Amino acid sequence: MNTVEVAKLLGVSSSTVQRWVKQLDLPMERNDRGHYSFNEGDINILKTIQEQVQNGTLLQEIAVAKEQKVRKGTSKNVESEQIFESLLFKVNDLERSVNEKADSVASYQLLQHRQEIEELQKTVTELNVRIEKLEAGQKEGKMTPFDQPLISDQMMVNRKQKKKNIISMLLGN
Repeated sequence: MNTVEVAKLLGVSSSTVQRWVKQLDLPMERNDRGHYSFNEGDINILKTIQEQVQNGTLLQEIAVAKEQKVRKGTSKNVESEQIFESLLFKVNDLERSVNEKADSVASYQLLQHRQEIEELQKTVTELNVRIEKLEAGQKEGKMTPFDQPLISDQMMVNRKQKKKNIISMLLGN
């Protein structure tokens, strides 16, 4: 049945039937010209809606059990799913790339910290040896001159190189 026939059957205008279908988002079939085509199940749903409206229920408050119908000629859904899948793949690829970059940066930083700790341990060991020499010299009553300064030139160069490496790592050299 078409909209006019259903409207006559229900005793309402055809625009009322169309409004119910649109506002309640009812999945009604359409013919080739885009006009609604109602079957017995659709008419029963519309009768239920009509009864609820007559009983004073607002149209916005009406809940209709909708049947899932397959609409004819819907090919955009397949295209949008393909686009969605493509975008999802790209997002996953970007996430993977970001995670890999974060892992490599963290690994680089761990190696740098490990190297710094080893250098600090070496420096502490050297300082302990020098302190022991100083203490031994004080006990004997003589001061022993050191042939090396407390912080060597090589240690200063290493520190400058570390700073340079960290800056280049952060800037993404």
